[in-house]
Amino acid sequence: MSYQVSEKPSTIAVPLVPIQKDDLEQWLATAPERLRRWLTASGFEARPGQCLALPDEQGNIQSCLFGMQDEGWLYQLAAIYRDLPEGTYILVSDWTEEQVRQASLGWGLAAYRFDRYRKNGQPKRTLELKPGIAQQVQALCTAQCLVRDLVNTPTEHLGPEQLADAVLAEAGRFGAKCTIITGEELLRHNFPAIHAVGRASSNAPRLVEMTWGEADAPLLALVGKGVCFDTGGLDLKNSSGMALMKKDMGGAAHALALARLVMEHQLPIRLLLLIPAVENSVSGNAYRPGDVIATRKGLSVEIGNTDAEGRVVLSDALALACEHDPGLVIDFATLTGAARVALGADLPPLFSNRADIARAIQQAGDEVEDPLWTMPLYQPYVEQIKSPIADLNNSSKSPYGGCITAALFLQQFVARKTPWVHIDTFAWNQSGRPGRPEGGEALGLRAAFRFLQTRYA
Repeated sequence: MSYQVSEKPSTIAVPLVPIQKDDLEQWLATAPERLRRWLTASGFEARPGQCLALPDEQGNIQSCLFGMQDEGWLYQLAAIYRDLPEGTYILVSDWTEEQVRQASLGWGLAAYRFDRYRKNGQPKRTLELKPGIAQQVQALCTAQCLVRDLVNTPTEHLGPEQLADAVLAEAGRFGAKCTIITGEELLRHNFPAIHAVGRASSNAPRLVEMTWGEADAPLLALVGKGVCFDTGGLDLKNSSGMALMKKDMGGAAHALALARLVMEHQLPIRLLLLIPAVENSVSGNAYRPGDVIATRKGLSVEIGNTDAEGRVVLSDALALACEHDPGLVIDFATLTGAARVALGADLPPLFSNRADIARAIQQAGDEVEDPLWTMPLYQPYVEQIKSPIADLNNSSKSPYGGCITAALFLQQFVARKTPWVHIDTFAWNQSGRPGRPEGGEALGLRAAFRFLQTRYA
């Protein structure tokens, strides 16, 4: 475990003491002579992320000084986590409770390691926290690591069936109800778009629905793109394009993790989670470029590109969500490479048909260091997804503004009266950094949850 809960500081916990570089001289002026010599000999300058263990008179570790990061709080402890020896630690600072909570979360994120296929074997470093903070931090850390675990797991062990099992596991943990519609049953229940995309796989497509909460509470619908692997379909990706496609269910992982946070914190809402889980595979019955497929809402879609499958499966799920007349719909999806071109890997674009909600979520993201950037649902671009033979085309006529036209496609399946948010997340760290190991990542999760906590307080 990354955390230990204690009402009072334990005698074994080593104090972690943050220090600004500009304050080092003042600290040295009041320190014992032996510690001044120790710091001078060690070359400690309180640089960001620099850490130094201070010995007591018997040579044991008395405390650890570390240089503070220039900005932000989330990765203050993450920056030194790997440099600390095995043991129990406690943060000793004048930071606010929110700052301590952020830094403590970063500690847990730095401790994460995806060890399903290898032995862990890393030193056990534990951070001691007070009960109130510990509960909040552990919940956030567990949810974010749930996203990481799901995204990191290869499709061999996380296809549509196993993704549905992950939802069942969370439903069982919190007493939620779960139903799964699989294979040909999708057609009988009017989910033709989900079936069309997933029918070519030996792992049958399915729609996973989880409900939780009191019947008379405000309804929140969460929708997550669950494409467990994306070959591109008949518009086949090349090998480099397919390399990370186990992560194409990252939207579903985010939606499930957010549902977990809602249930664990007992937010006073009624929750509806919808995950269309498919593999976009190639076989004789794969859907084709040029096909026109039906959708639950009754809109016909010409398939301009079988590699634009995420928006197709989401169309049925969004239509179903709106049938329940929710007070808010939030969808997460690893939807477009265009979003990465526009904003990079770390900054997901946020779209909403309600400007006030978009502003509130972006502000919430800034508060918890989980940034998002609001992008426009620029209506003139709807012309780019029109089809001469169907209501819509799933591929834009233009190579420009791809994340906007994808969001506009989704908007066609959302009821106008329904407040809706779409987050086009990358769900991946391209390289390892303190607290952010290479691999699956939750981007936008904590921002959305902070917003929900405020909205439904």
